[in-house]
Amino acid sequence: MSDTVAVRHLADRDWDAVTALEHDAYAGLGLSEGRAALQSRAAASPGTCFVLDVGGRTAGYLLALPYPEFRCPELGRAEPAARTGGNLHLHDIVVAPALRRRGLGRLLLGRLTGTARARGDRRISLVAVGGSDRFWSARGFTAHPGVAPADGYGPGAVYMSRPVPAARPGPAGPPAPTLREVS
Repeated sequence: MSDTVAVRHLADRDWDAVTALEHDAYAGLGLSEGRAALQSRAAASPGTCFVLDVGGRTAGYLLALPYPEFRCPELGRAEPAARTGGNLHLHDIVVAPALRRRGLGRLLLGRLTGTARARGDRRISLVAVGGSDRFWSARGFTAHPGVAPADGYGPGAVYMSRPVPAARPGPAGPPAPTLREVS
């Protein structure tokens, strides 16, 4: 039997799992922010933060918030409030290691893209860390060499962005996939 996969808005009950996933993904790079900073980002824009459920368990998350283009939040620092402006900053995306390379990150990114489109955002930005800029380039993000992320993002961090693509014409999407379908 396959596990059902769902992307939903982040809820208070998710924070233990989100904090553990974030620590596992970023502590080795010296980039783990801690619960308070992560929660401040979600509080700044709860409608743009999601978790990935696989078989009823939190297996990933995505935190995004409106942020001025060509700028990014400081790591470890609480975010005061949502900003306006047409740029949605993808601050953090993590999928549990055992479930990577199965298209689950693509589901999270697709949900964010649809949300950005519905909000009227023109761009999605991010800071690629740990050598992930090639991964993001393959998903349509372009590096902006003249924009230097804060030192806290680590050596080789790259500010990137892409336009929010127009909606594709066609029927409504299929029902939620199972893990077998996205493998």
